[in-house]
Amino acid sequence: MTAAPPGSGSGVEGAYGPVGCIGLGNMGGRMAARLLRAGHTAVGHDPHTSGPEGAERVSSPAEVARRCRTILLSLPSSRTVEEVMHGADGLIDAVRPETVVVDLSTSEPASTIALSPKLADKGAELVDAGVSGGAAAAEAGELTLMVGGPEATVDRLAPVFSAFATNVFRLGSVGAGHTAKLLNNFLNAIALSATAEVMVAGRKAGLDLTVLLDAINVSSGVNFATQKRFPKIIEGDYLKGGLTNALMMKDVLAYVDLVAGLGVASPNSAAAVSSFGTALQLGYADVISNTVVDAIGDLSGGVRVHDKDHDTGRNGK
Repeated sequence: MTAAPPGSGSGVEGAYGPVGCIGLGNMGGRMAARLLRAGHTAVGHDPHTSGPEGAERVSSPAEVARRCRTILLSLPSSRTVEEVMHGADGLIDAVRPETVVVDLSTSEPASTIALSPKLADKGAELVDAGVSGGAAAAEAGELTLMVGGPEATVDRLAPVFSAFATNVFRLGSVGAGHTAKLLNNFLNAIALSATAEVMVAGRKAGLDLTVLLDAINVSSGVNFATQKRFPKIIEGDYLKGGLTNALMMKDVLAYVDLVAGLGVASPNSAAAVSSFGTALQLGYADVISNTVVDAIGDLSGGVRVHDKDHDTGRNGK
């Protein structure tokens, strides 16, 4: 499908009242802040954080459902989404007719598809919107959304999406957005882990990594990690606040399950599973996935790509 830029109009808030935000962490909190800056009111729930200043915090998903007819979920997994939906004081028991629930989590498409009729039984709708761009893009309001759901419903969400996204791609029916997100995240995992390996090799070979990246970025090896991540990482800035190694591993395994169900061979998944599995085993589970480069460095003699004076064992470097 072609990209549909966020539009304007009477506004979801004008039709439904405040926007509910369930999950106010690294991504959800930043998206809620963008909603507030765009003039929306926000009602938030997160047992672990209060969210941005200006958002009204409530005690349960059910209370969000009672207050809001547009509800955004930004949660770490399908399991958490299902707990929010069905748990004590859950969303489904309290949701009102004509509510639109937008799952911005990286969820498993099968779980997403199964939730849709349960909301429909309450007269509500589910839209899945995979998010790409990371914390920095969320902060700037420049996220990309990969959306599944009825076209008319997605149109009605445009004033909400425009607060935090600059690109909205309509992929098809419910589940299509989360499918696209897993496909994207697998490529992200491959690019990040492969570039991490190359940067460790470059450091051990005694190359100037700034020059190496400049060369790669105008050559056939260019990718998001070489352009946006490693110019910072080689200076010691790991861009904290983004997807952790544990969540990256979760996404890769969800991708493997997805393509297996489609009957698609996945010989390339072994490398990503190995790289991020190593990061988990070496203690990097709960830190940003960019630290996979340190896990590979650990296995390669304790290399840190940002340490130009590190003893690499080659050429006296």
